[in-house]
Amino acid sequence: MRLSRSLIPTLKEIPAEAQIVSHRLMLRAGMVRQTASGIYAWLPAGLRVLQKISAIVRQEQNAAGVQELLMPTIQSADLWRESGRYDVYGKEMLRITDRHERELLYGPTNEEMITALVRDSVKTYRDLPQSLYHIQWKFRDEGRPRFGVLRGREFLMKDAYSFDLDYEGAVLSYRRMMLAYMRTFQRLGVRAIPMVADTGPIGGDLSHEFHVLAPTGESQVFYDSAFEDLDLNSANLDYENPDDMAAFFQRATNIYAATDEKHDSEAWAKIPADRKREGRGIEVGQIFYFGPKYSQAMGFSLAGPDGSKIIPEMGSYGIGVSRLVGAIIEASHDDAGIIWPDAVAPFSVALLNLKPGDAACDAMCEDIYRQFGDDILYDDRSERAGAKFAEADLMGHPWQIIVGPRGAAAGMVELKRRASGERFELPRAAALAKLQPGAA
Repeated sequence: MRLSRSLIPTLKEIPAEAQIVSHRLMLRAGMVRQTASGIYAWLPAGLRVLQKISAIVRQEQNAAGVQELLMPTIQSADLWRESGRYDVYGKEMLRITDRHERELLYGPTNEEMITALVRDSVKTYRDLPQSLYHIQWKFRDEGRPRFGVLRGREFLMKDAYSFDLDYEGAVLSYRRMMLAYMRTFQRLGVRAIPMVADTGPIGGDLSHEFHVLAPTGESQVFYDSAFEDLDLNSANLDYENPDDMAAFFQRATNIYAATDEKHDSEAWAKIPADRKREGRGIEVGQIFYFGPKYSQAMGFSLAGPDGSKIIPEMGSYGIGVSRLVGAIIEASHDDAGIIWPDAVAPFSVALLNLKPGDAACDAMCEDIYRQFGDDILYDDRSERAGAKFAEADLMGHPWQIIVGPRGAAAGMVELKRRASGERFELPRAAALAKLQPGAA
């Protein structure tokens, strides 16, 4: 993409309404614009980040055997009355009446709808287990929307739901999802620690939250640094092997991690001092097992092989996709701007032409631009070099290719690594080779 033709309205000044780093930087980097209280339009650069996060989430859900579907954002109030949640959910639910006086709502979550869909589609116990997910916009009418996308009213979420014949199957589904989540966050380039959690309005008796460490986090968190050594993407774990899932779950849950609400001072005292980690955490995902809470309330039952009545055991599993964008920035930035992990940056590379109109600079930049494809942002504007450097740092591209007239004449470019500030002067071909996936 050529920056001269792009809708990336960067700002030099810090917006007065932005209270935290991620909100300020997302506005300044031209990623979002607020259209109403707690509601944002995602501009092209911000949308690219959402799409990259969604793609990784989708790949890991598929790898864990979860099927994708898409449910509507508007739901019938009757479904929620079946579960008993319609009148107790609170003012966060946006209730709507259509022209026919039918009561509807803008879905804050989808337990009721997915239960009705599976109940009406599954007719025999042989059709279970089932696990399904979608990535969809949701709405919760927060009383005080603030902190940009970290506490907005409209948000993009991945929510998944599992249906099993018995408790053992439901726990296996839960363990699979925990592994899928930990692999997802590792691929996204963030450290998200699973912590035992309250189930809240979802219900149930087994739940974990996933927290990204950042100074602006809402919760105080405590954890054993042994979590930092877990590499679950390279671990040879089979989702279909219950023994693998049990071993993984035991390992993950035996390492101490808790928010202040669940903190156990006695257990914490037993951890060696050099392994203790404390900080603030931003919740970016939560998983729940709640058994037959919704299936029983909504009349979902099947005849078992011996004719006995089976009420499916359920779980639900959420990842805040749009919330993750803000959380990643909170955890990864400096005074100059955003520092994106490679996997989710809107563009992997910024190509900076320091002298548009110079024949050698233009020729080299055009050649690099053609070779690199869609994942490069070419700053071809007639701006001073300092402004180009500042905007590239602000937007946080993992790499910058800097082309000046003297270097271009000699066939050389400068590479800058955003995270470390390292600079390399290399021949054009060597620079491009260094930027290929898997290159050192």
